[in-house]
Amino acid sequence: MHAADTPAEHGQVVVIGAGIAGLAAAHRLLAEGRHVTVLEASDRIGGKLLPGEIAGVRVDLGAESMLARRPEAVALAREVGLDGRLQPPATATASLWTRGALRPMPKGHVMGVPGTASALAGVLSDEGLARIGRDAELPRTEVGDDVAVGAYVAQRLGREVVDRLVEPLLGGVYAGDAYRISMRSAVPQLFQAAQTHDSLTEAVREIQAKAAANQQTGPVFMGIEGGIGTLPLSVAESVRARGGEIVTGAPVTELRRDADGWRVVTGDRTLRADAVVVAVPARAAAELLRAEAPAAASELAAVEYASMALVTLAYRRADTALPEGSGFLVPPVDGHTIKASTFASQKWGWIHEEDPDVLVLRTSVGRYGETEILQREDADLVEVSRHDLKAATGLDATPVATRVTRWTDGLPQYPVGHHARVARIREHLGKVPGLAVCGAAYDGVGIPACIASAYAAVDQIHGDLRAVQELTAHPVQSLHGGAGE
Repeated sequence: MHAADTPAEHGQVVVIGAGIAGLAAAHRLLAEGRHVTVLEASDRIGGKLLPGEIAGVRVDLGAESMLARRPEAVALAREVGLDGRLQPPATATASLWTRGALRPMPKGHVMGVPGTASALAGVLSDEGLARIGRDAELPRTEVGDDVAVGAYVAQRLGREVVDRLVEPLLGGVYAGDAYRISMRSAVPQLFQAAQTHDSLTEAVREIQAKAAANQQTGPVFMGIEGGIGTLPLSVAESVRARGGEIVTGAPVTELRRDADGWRVVTGDRTLRADAVVVAVPARAAAELLRAEAPAAASELAAVEYASMALVTLAYRRADTALPEGSGFLVPPVDGHTIKASTFASQKWGWIHEEDPDVLVLRTSVGRYGETEILQREDADLVEVSRHDLKAATGLDATPVATRVTRWTDGLPQYPVGHHARVARIREHLGKVPGLAVCGAAYDGVGIPACIASAYAAVDQIHGDLRAVQELTAHPVQSLHGGAGE
């Protein structure tokens, strides 16, 4: 045995990647009595969940909330001792900055798709509202095995619905293009309804009726005092407390399977394992899997990503007067640079309580296909954010602090056919014993989806494919569509 080899203990699993998916997988494996080592290439854990601070106030510099209508994320937070720090938004009232004004976010829609034209009154033109009414008269639109959300909705209800509402809602999740994004993967409940209904508005009304009958209560989204970015830190602390090892600055340079199991090389260290969970972005996963699962690697290499940046600004509260609510979304068709703004101090009570004299806002810039804006200097991104904020809200004060956080290749894209690609990847991996993948590239980009994929990966290396098959067939919608609101 090589001097640097780590002998395999029975039940040893290596998890590659310490984002929330990898950490959730490690946490579940340890609960089942496995020995776990987590290897993370970067110098920190948490992936797209990143806690930080501005003007002395703790904030999130990455994802800032998690869907509470799925159980996985909230349950994991409670398991790792964060129960007392879970907080719903202080306000869930958002706006759209469109057609020259901040307009109340419509209610009674599913991912921007209304059950009646009147639901979008004030956001759409009279012509746009009239076009929705024609849906009931149109012949059926076949969706086949998959269809782009934007293309289907535009055919049924007109482009204005897509451009003014569906696009900004989907863009806030995927930083993508509604006319490319898969309806089957991104809005599965709409896809299922479209398969059985001639009228899209009728399908939406049925979804709304089912939601009302289920009487889901409690908040749609949840945050954590101190930031969602503290979740992976708490999970990592629990992993270590249970005997798991987490190594940062440890890129894996070789992943091979032989008669004794898996051989994982990082730096001058070689680990032996019974099983491996690969929890890294698609392109990195493709490189790792090229030797042992070349067909899966080829599929993973084709997954595209969007880049974006978050601009965090802190103001003296005495200098500012913001509209009420949690912030606003911006339809790209309106031609502005920012695509959304969150009034963080108004949305999250814990941020306000940390310093009531400071007001924190975030804007986001960049989406799939937009590269020029992200090549600008940080100071330029701050200036365009301030320009758009002034135009939208009248805010003209000078911030006391600013931070720009860039997420290069941060969000996987789910184009038409994504579900079929994921199914092929898992079919190829199913032929390789003791190997599974998880993360945002597969079944949903939200935190609950990543955790669900992690748990399914753990089941898969135990030989139980039911959870993987369920996720592959029914991806996790990553944004609540307002059906019951």
